[in-house]
Amino acid sequence: MNTAAFLAKQARARGSAPALSFGDQHQTYTELHERVLAIAGNLLGLGLRKGDRVAFVLANGPECVEVLYGCFAAGLVVVPVNARLHPKEMAYIVENSGARVLVHGVEYDEGIKANLAHFGPQLSERVCLGADGGTMPYSALLDAGSALERHLDLEPEDLSWLFYTSGTTGRPKGATWNHRTIRTLAMNHLADVHNIAVGEVVLHVAPMSHGGGIVGLPAMARGAHQVIATSASFNPEQLFADVERLRVGHIAFMAPTMIIKMLQDFVPNKYDLSSLQAITYGGAPMHVTDLKAAVAAFGPIFAQIFGQGEAPMTISGLPAAEHAELIARGDRRIGSAGRIRTDVECRIVDADDNEVGPGVEGEVCARGDVVMVGYWNNPEATAETLRGGWLHTGDIGMIDEDGYLFILDRTKDMIISGGNNVYPREVEEVIVTHPAVSAVCVLGIPDEYWGEAVHAVVVLEPGASLGERELIEFCAESLAGYKKPKAVDFVDELPVSAYGKVERRTLREQYWAGHETRIGGGAAR
Repeated sequence: MNTAAFLAKQARARGSAPALSFGDQHQTYTELHERVLAIAGNLLGLGLRKGDRVAFVLANGPECVEVLYGCFAAGLVVVPVNARLHPKEMAYIVENSGARVLVHGVEYDEGIKANLAHFGPQLSERVCLGADGGTMPYSALLDAGSALERHLDLEPEDLSWLFYTSGTTGRPKGATWNHRTIRTLAMNHLADVHNIAVGEVVLHVAPMSHGGGIVGLPAMARGAHQVIATSASFNPEQLFADVERLRVGHIAFMAPTMIIKMLQDFVPNKYDLSSLQAITYGGAPMHVTDLKAAVAAFGPIFAQIFGQGEAPMTISGLPAAEHAELIARGDRRIGSAGRIRTDVECRIVDADDNEVGPGVEGEVCARGDVVMVGYWNNPEATAETLRGGWLHTGDIGMIDEDGYLFILDRTKDMIISGGNNVYPREVEEVIVTHPAVSAVCVLGIPDEYWGEAVHAVVVLEPGASLGERELIEFCAESLAGYKKPKAVDFVDELPVSAYGKVERRTLREQYWAGHETRIGGGAAR
């Protein structure tokens, strides 16, 4: 089944019902379906064929949904790109995916044009949401004269989405999903996280290129009214007002930093938030104390999900009702990542891939239809990560005697800052290009708001001089803002092992000593 059938079924059964809202823009299911079929037909009219890739760099808005389903309907593979990335980082994803078309907002046009040579020779068309930003206006994709009559018939194994995730190296890798993957994640969300009701108002406040857009899939399947927040950055005051005005039932996805910001700005009884039934959260660890405060302030509405781009939307989860029960009992499992999802298998293995028993630490492995097909054009990484038929997540955890999964650490050195993933090597490779730098180690250090902050420990060349601000600004020339170091320590030498390898763990322990354990959660690794 083509995932576009989610939309087609709702347009046929509930065509006049509200489907999508963004400020004063509103679309019924019939109107959205017509726009999607037009986009599908016009993309194919550009010479694209089934299986070709289409990338988009878009701020949150209805176009995210339109392009996503337009690609599905045409049998194309969508490549959502984080709009916060540096243009050079965007270029790598577009070229690596082989995307032939790039749809982007006018606000990204200058950076894209300045780096166009890096986007690859395969990119044949840019479509821009502005008057003169690209070679083709977005309005041309909406020409009804070229619309498809219906979506293409596809097999479950046909590819649908490339989700770029940092993985085990500094370069992002495309986790490949097919239409079965998407159907599975949608049904799993409805079964195990939150059973979205027909017509329920689902609010999007997180980037729709990642977690927010993924939760939009079960929302579409169920026929919800999806509302996209209009603020460019997260605004709790607007969120509270939107919940009251629209009677929002479900907030699609939030990083823990958003929940903390909600707590900081919350004034009891200022807004009527009684319609809220669920807030899905994940993407980063969260302090247990913060979670308890959130439940106390907003009620038992928080549903945790744990997973990664290689297993969307999750491997395990902790439903809202169970949060309340565990907190009421003072149960330590409120610090877990919940139980394994209904149709997912999970096991903990040792260094030799042997399964270990309850309460024993090891690497978290999972399998099921929600696991990716593999990494795009990267058979070596695919074979390593999916060895033995199991997804090796790179997370260290343990499963207790009652089936609760605890995430304890990461075998990879990924930094999760405010729900965004940062791979240290990626930052280090930029810093070491500065002529004053001899050596560097990048790691995540404790931060009360962001969870982890990107921190650089730098050794300078003999006689060289370099300031903290100067180095951070140097990083800004090649990296997204959230990947830049928040601070820099200059040292005479880095700790190294007998084999000359920098001991990142030794440095990390110096910064993390005395800080409390945090719970796991990560839907968008």
